[in-house]
Amino acid sequence: MIAVVRFPGSLDHDSAVRAVEAAGGTATYAWHADRALPAGTRAVVLPGGFSYGDHLRPGAIASRSPIMDAVRRHADAGGLVLGICNGFQVLCEAGLLPGVLRTNATTSFVCRQVELEVLDHDTPFTRDLGAGLSIPIKNHDGAWYGDPADARIVLSYGMENPLGSIASAAGVANAQGNVLGLMPHPEEAVDRLLGSTDGLGLFTALVRA
Repeated sequence: MIAVVRFPGSLDHDSAVRAVEAAGGTATYAWHADRALPAGTRAVVLPGGFSYGDHLRPGAIASRSPIMDAVRRHADAGGLVLGICNGFQVLCEAGLLPGVLRTNATTSFVCRQVELEVLDHDTPFTRDLGAGLSIPIKNHDGAWYGDPADARIVLSYGMENPLGSIASAAGVANAQGNVLGLMPHPEEAVDRLLGSTDGLGLFTALVRA
């Protein structure tokens, strides 16, 4: 069972559930005010959106929600946690991933398909992925800022770097590799009608793990 956490302002929770199911898994929702993850949870997905309207800082208020104590315990025990877009911001604000996400270098909302390089195949999320992925981005505050020496950069925008991330980082994992945050939206790339199925591999790896 994969728990998809919903915060006030989450937008992509339904797409995340559909992606898990397309990968052969089962998913259920968890609410921001819950103090425990649903029984039988093996992995957690924090979806994209604008939790709490991005007030204060994107992801900052959500990172203090009761459910995040349960997510932290799950991660500390070696459980898998995937944060997508706003979910990535929440994980950084909660201290589960290094760095922060700041306003894009363009100072504008960026919404388009991007080509990613997989730099690290030695995580449960990326072991079965190819060298590159084509996945959409849609964010205003998606530029990762941190010290590359202290981060495990798993996915890269390569030379393009459309958001202005340090080291062109598109996805960052913790040292153990069981927590991954990325700004692109793999849940929006699991059906050929959407232009790409490259995101399905990430969810398939999550389900298998």
